[in-house]
Amino acid sequence: MTLTIAPARAAGARELAALLTTANHIVLTTHVNSDGDGVGSEVGLLQLLRARGREVVIANPTPIPDRFHFLLPPDADKSERAVKEIERADAIVVLDIGDLGRLGDLGRRVAARGVPVACIDHHVSPGSLPAGPKLIDPTATATAELVYDFAAALDWKIEPECARALYVGILTDTGGFRFSNTTPRALRVAAELLACGVDPESIYEQVYASAPEGRVRLLGEVLQTLVVEADVGMSWVTVPPGALERHHADADDLDGIVEFARSVAGTRLALLFRQLANGRVKVSLRSRSPVDVASLAQRFGGGGHTKAAGASLEGSIGEVQGTVLTAAREYLRNGVADA
Repeated sequence: MTLTIAPARAAGARELAALLTTANHIVLTTHVNSDGDGVGSEVGLLQLLRARGREVVIANPTPIPDRFHFLLPPDADKSERAVKEIERADAIVVLDIGDLGRLGDLGRRVAARGVPVACIDHHVSPGSLPAGPKLIDPTATATAELVYDFAAALDWKIEPECARALYVGILTDTGGFRFSNTTPRALRVAAELLACGVDPESIYEQVYASAPEGRVRLLGEVLQTLVVEADVGMSWVTVPPGALERHHADADDLDGIVEFARSVAGTRLALLFRQLANGRVKVSLRSRSPVDVASLAQRFGGGGHTKAAGASLEGSIGEVQGTVLTAAREYLRNGVADA
């Protein structure tokens, strides 16, 4: 099967290749609290470039979640010394985000390095990255789909290890091919990756069926906070103070919990609130059609996709919930969120 690649994606791939096939030390990075698409896209691109003799490492602002470590080739993850790797880079690729703010403290290091900063991303949020080639398309199911197109446009062979990483990216960003962003093309790309030697059962076990006990107990505690406002079609949950520490869990263990709130019958908008160590509150938003949570998140400096977005706001849980929930109710009632 030969998949058609949009001309803009093919042109972006060629611009990226012109930089990445000549750079000596390439650093790949993604957003804080990386997910399956961020890590899968990084590892897939790393495999493609290492096969062409490039010196490439991953340097993320926060550690890669344990459940994705099986994707990492030897000596790939240098996140514990990310700043030093950025200082050595003569090319940087930011994947799955288009905004320096999502890189945490690493963002200013990237901006200060003064080298080309390429970007591969599928989000609709307005970006703020230094100059460099871009492969950005919000119609893509996942950033991993764009990395696949990068390879396909250049006729680069995708080896099994690369295919496995890109499959994880598409699998996780579509919620196991359940979410509305599961396009026919995404399934065709997944089929191509399976044909490269991917074992879907082993990937399912690694990503979804290897949960530590603490993750399951954390889920139970968070779901105890569920609030449902049936009159407006809104449900939300809150991570209780100290819950992560009590269950020896981390931010990755919260992945997917907001989906339980969205699963409540009649819910059009679901939210999860979590206090961060820096005094801000992380808000994760999920929705059903026609609710556009990206536009709501953008009013608070965040962004994302139509049905999955996020933002972080200064303040206590109570303060942020008051602000965001008021705006969400207004949005659901009138189609306008007055932030």
